[in-house]
Amino acid sequence: MKNTRNKKPQPPKAEPARPLDIYFAEYDKAHKDPTNKFINYIAAPLMVFSVLGLLWSIPFPHLNFLGQYKDFFNWASVLIGVSVYFYYRLSPVLSYLMLFLLFICSFGAIELDQWQQAGGPSLGPVCLVIFILARGAQFIGYKIEGINPSFSNDLKFMVIGPIWVLHFILKRSAIKY
Repeated sequence: MKNTRNKKPQPPKAEPARPLDIYFAEYDKAHKDPTNKFINYIAAPLMVFSVLGLLWSIPFPHLNFLGQYKDFFNWASVLIGVSVYFYYRLSPVLSYLMLFLLFICSFGAIELDQWQQAGGPSLGPVCLVIFILARGAQFIGYKIEGINPSFSNDLKFMVIGPIWVLHFILKRSAIKY
């Protein structure tokens, strides 16, 4: 017969931290101030849009076998594929949400591109201005926080920023990611 009276209850084993949780914990260290968080909630999606638009405006070899869709395969679509794969490896749920955001950004880039073709401003310079303004806002947030930008040590944090914003939406909605 086994003696179970003297055994102390073992604390539950903690799950190992996922790489995503480690990235978010590190990113959180640089975003404690509410003003800096608010700035990043706005600036991160704007930077995603501007980078997508900048890449959209870079000439890409036409792949004629794609027919009418050949103009939609460009450097931005390459970035979308690579980034969604990266996000999927971290969290499938966040990757789907990010893909949805990237589709919205792509729609905006297409609209700006069509506006350019109709005589409006060029897609590249518009996106460059948006990028500079969003980046400048982030630097103001970091100044408020009193730290250097969190991606200064690791460029992955430039990619983590957008899903860091999205994970708050999922947390408020009580959706596991």
